[in-house]
Amino acid sequence: MVFAIEEINRNPELLPDITLGYKIFDSCDVPSESLKGAFKLLKEKDGSASNYTCAGVPPVPMIVGDGGSSQSIAVSRVVAPFGIGMVSYFASCACLSDKREFPTFFRTIPSDTVQMKALVRVIQHFKWTWVGAVAEDNDYGRFGMRSFIEEVAKFEICIAYIEFLSPGRTRERIQQVAETMKKSSAKVTIIFSGASDTMSLVTELRLQNITDIQLIASEAWVTSFQLWTEETREILSGSIGFGIRRAEIPGLREFLVKLHPSIAPDNPFVEELWREVFGCSVKISNQSLEENTSPSPYKPCTGSESLETIETTYTDVSQLRVSYNVYKAVYAVAHALQNLQSCGDGKGPFLNETCGQKSNILPWQLLHYLREVRFTNQFGEEISFDKNGDPIASYDLINWQKRSDGSVEFIKVGFYDAALPAGKELVLDERRIVWHGTALEKKVPVSTCSDSCLAGTRRGARNGQPICCFDCLPCTDGEISNQTDSIECIKCPIDYWSNDRRDQCILKEIEFLSFQDGMGITLTAISLFGACITGSVATVFLYFINTPIVRANNSELSFLLLISLILCFLCSIAFIGQPSPWSCMVRHTVFGVSFVLCISCILSKTLVVLMAFKATLPASNVMKWFGPTQQRSIVFLCTLIQIIICVIWLVTSPPLPAKNTKYQSAKIILECDVGSTVAFCCVLGYIGLLACMCLVLAFLARALPDKFNEAKFITFSMLIFFAVWVTFIPAYVSTPGKYTVAVEIFAILASSFGLLCCIFAPKCYIILLKPDENTKKHLMGKTEMNRIG
Repeated sequence: MVFAIEEINRNPELLPDITLGYKIFDSCDVPSESLKGAFKLLKEKDGSASNYTCAGVPPVPMIVGDGGSSQSIAVSRVVAPFGIGMVSYFASCACLSDKREFPTFFRTIPSDTVQMKALVRVIQHFKWTWVGAVAEDNDYGRFGMRSFIEEVAKFEICIAYIEFLSPGRTRERIQQVAETMKKSSAKVTIIFSGASDTMSLVTELRLQNITDIQLIASEAWVTSFQLWTEETREILSGSIGFGIRRAEIPGLREFLVKLHPSIAPDNPFVEELWREVFGCSVKISNQSLEENTSPSPYKPCTGSESLETIETTYTDVSQLRVSYNVYKAVYAVAHALQNLQSCGDGKGPFLNETCGQKSNILPWQLLHYLREVRFTNQFGEEISFDKNGDPIASYDLINWQKRSDGSVEFIKVGFYDAALPAGKELVLDERRIVWHGTALEKKVPVSTCSDSCLAGTRRGARNGQPICCFDCLPCTDGEISNQTDSIECIKCPIDYWSNDRRDQCILKEIEFLSFQDGMGITLTAISLFGACITGSVATVFLYFINTPIVRANNSELSFLLLISLILCFLCSIAFIGQPSPWSCMVRHTVFGVSFVLCISCILSKTLVVLMAFKATLPASNVMKWFGPTQQRSIVFLCTLIQIIICVIWLVTSPPLPAKNTKYQSAKIILECDVGSTVAFCCVLGYIGLLACMCLVLAFLARALPDKFNEAKFITFSMLIFFAVWVTFIPAYVSTPGKYTVAVEIFAILASSFGLLCCIFAPKCYIILLKPDENTKKHLMGKTEMNRIG
């Protein structure tokens, strides 16, 4: 501060007609001492109250300080009623941004709110979700932790513990904090305290051999050389944290090395510095040593000691950060004062007040111009204050790295600039970071409560624990997670299913009874075989068309029945293959019409058998009503009704292909949806009605005398027909997938074979193997014997 004031006084362009003076008070890092200094500034030298103070005009218009947040809070509350402004260089507590409580407070260090945003961005960047926090128990630490908690709540970051260091720094309390850090699974810890508290904690960590924790430093100690000792470097190596911007102020080192006890013999700072650097005391003379009975631990200084001859941290100006903030604070006040002196009469911020009087500077006027100050200093940095009295926030990210000689080097590995666009404030050079551990350690530390959940799993919260502590649960069937730490599993689209790893949706397996399946090939072969057998029977009947057994009961109906059976066998092939609109319509309509045609022929044949024996009764002419024309009409009308039902079905709500995922979620079963359930039931119900009529009539004609009574075989064929289709219903309902269609085909084929075998096998047996019985005489003979008996 002294250097900056003297530099301004020598500057002919800045305050050319004004010489700045100063008073310096040591607050000793204690709020009570800060208040003592503040009260001294408000009083005269003799201790009596100043006339200016009593008149409302304090003798000091501006204060640069204090260095600590607690001290600044105490002083600001005292001097604010007098309109005296304060420009702090190191008080970063977020509470000081409240202008209602601290209306005259300004600072050249950013608020801890911004620092916490920067620290949380770093934590988020390196995916540290489980961190600990240690803070000093004062305004700086408490408000800093409040800002930290508010900021981490915006992200998925959990705080493992928060410990406060008591102001007295008792060994017992520090041991408790170290024990908490040791027991915790968090391997990254923020230490938000000053250098002295940090030194006490780091020393205790070394004593307890806690060396596996990555430390994150606050700006209060991130560049404190004094912390780095042979005992603590194992703990501090690799530490990172945000430090305020630095600058190399020209001429400052030359100013510092000129400091000598002869210049300021009563300055306590010089005495302390000489004891620290040279190990001697400037206040001890040889005479006082002879008179003093208690020896001093320090030898007397010779007077030849000079800071120019040694290199020490006190003369190192390469890492000026807090000092640079002091430098900026002094220049901000100087520029505000120059703007105040430059204003014209009557143009001041307050009416009835004169601005520009060099001999009477009013603090509230200077305060007004301090709020409006804006300039760019010699280092290219813009100096200004926002509405809260805070500067434009910017930090350097510092990494503690050990040199080959064992000393520490502060390496800038990035920066945070709040003036940059949102999301781009943090800039990192990860290649330059050396993490805690060996000097060549480049692996980013891991600090999580639970390991990351891999793709295919999701996070499941643990009862009573933070969200960062979770279990990894596998996604259920049909759901996936394609990234780590998924909160929810994503349900696959309807046509997709999860793979075995549950990290990707794949197309569901499409299932239908195809011609390439073994079952499809078998059923196709059986269908063709049945059609061929039926065709062979038709050929036999055609060859022996003039024989009595073929001509019996209307051979025309027999051939029509054989044709319908061929259609029944072949219609089952339409049920095989991938369903399409035309195949769905064909399979159901052809099936319905073919079976109705078949049952109609059997019904007509049954009526012929029954009526034929009724016609043998005396005076009976019933056969004239059941001639070939009537028989064909019966078949035609019965079939026409089914055709009409099918046409209405196809026009209104036809069967169409559908994807069924109800029974097997991992598969898509391609099937034909019947469309109109009513129409489908009508088709099946009509077939069942005709079959019932056939069964009843055939049962009535079973005992009629005949050498070859066809009614018996029709009865047996209808029983087989009903047995097959009654068994089909529960099997169809309970069989999933492509086997449903296979059951339906099996029912068609079984009933078709039943009809074919029961009705035509006995006739073929006689035609081919018992030709001697295929005579009219043989058939009629049996009839006559039955009559005689």
